Amino acid sequence: MTEAISIKPHERLAARLSNDMEQVGHLIRARMASENAPRIPEVTAHLVDAGGKRVRPMLTLAAARLCGYEGDDHIKLAATVEFIHTATLLHDDVVDESAQRRGRPTANLLWDNQSSVLVGDYLFARSFQLMVETGSLRVLDILSGAAATIAEGEVLQLSAARNIATTEETYLKVVRGKTAALFEAACQVGGVVARAPHDQTSALAEFGDALGISFQIIDDWLDYGGAGEGIGKDIGDDFREGKLTLPVIRAIARGDVEERAFWREALERGRSDDLARARAILERHGTLKETRREALAWRDRAKAALTRLPASELRDMLGDLADYVVARAS
Repeated sequence: MTEAISIKPHERLAARLSNDMEQVGHLIRARMASENAPRIPEVTAHLVDAGGKRVRPMLTLAAARLCGYEGDDHIKLAATVEFIHTATLLHDDVVDESAQRRGRPTANLLWDNQSSVLVGDYLFARSFQLMVETGSLRVLDILSGAAATIAEGEVLQLSAARNIATTEETYLKVVRGKTAALFEAACQVGGVVARAPHDQTSALAEFGDALGISFQIIDDWLDYGGAGEGIGKDIGDDFREGKLTLPVIRAIARGDVEERAFWREALERGRSDDLARARAILERHGTLKETRREALAWRDRAKAALTRLPASELRDMLGDLADYVVARAS
C-alpha cells in the first residue's frame, strides 16, 4: 500500500463507488421504514446513521463492477448485506449486554432489549425480501447460508466463552461464522449477479473469506493493546467477557500450572480484573506477535485471490483495503 496516503482505502473505494453507494443509502432508508411500527425506523436509523464505514456493501458493489456488471440488482444486494450486518449488531449488543457502539449508546440501552431483538428480526426479513427481488436462487442460497452461518458462529462463541479448553480450530470456526461469512457472501454475490465465470466468483469468495478472517484476528489482537493507544477500541473487552481469542488460546497451551490457574480464574470464573497480567503472559509467550503474523498471512491469501480477477483500478483498491485492515497492527 502506498505510504503517506491522506485518504484511507475504504474512503477511496467509497468515492469510486459514490453513485452506487448513494443509491444503496436511498434504498436502505426506504426499506427500513414502517407505517405500523414507528420504532423500527427510529432504532434502525440510530445504528445505520452512526457513521459506520459500510465496508460490506461496498464489497458487493465493487465485486459486481469489477466483473463488468451494469445493471442495478447489485444495489439491492448491497442493501441486503448491510441489513444483515445491522441486524446482527442489534442482536449482538443484547447478547453482550453492550452499552456503546461506534461511540454512541447502543439501541438496547436507549430503548430496550425487546426492541433491539425485534427490529433486528425485521431487518433480517427485509433482507430476504431484497434477495428474492433479484430473481436469483444462487444469490438467495449464498446470503441465506451466510445468515445461518453467522448465527451458528455467535452460538458457538457463546458456548466457547470462558472455556479454556477451546482450540484454535474452534476459534477459526467462530471467526468464519461471526465475521468472515458475511465478507465472503458480500463479495461472492457481486460476482454472481454479474454472471461472472465460476473461477472469478470463487476468487471473490476466497478474497472475502480471507479478508474477514484477517479483520477479526486483528480486532482480537487489538483487544490486548497490540497497537498501543488511540486505536478506537476499548482495550480488554474480550478479556472481561471471557472470550477465548487466538493470542489467549496459544498462551494457555504453552502456560505452566500457575498461568493456567490464572486463566481459569480470569476467564472461567469471570474474575477478569488483571488485564495487565494477562498482557504480560501473552508477551512472555510471544502470542501477540504471532497473532499479528497470522493476520498478515490471511491478508496475503486475500491479495493472492485477487490475482485471479481482471486487472483494474477496483481490484487494486480491494488490495489496498486488505492492506488497510492489517495496517491497524503497524
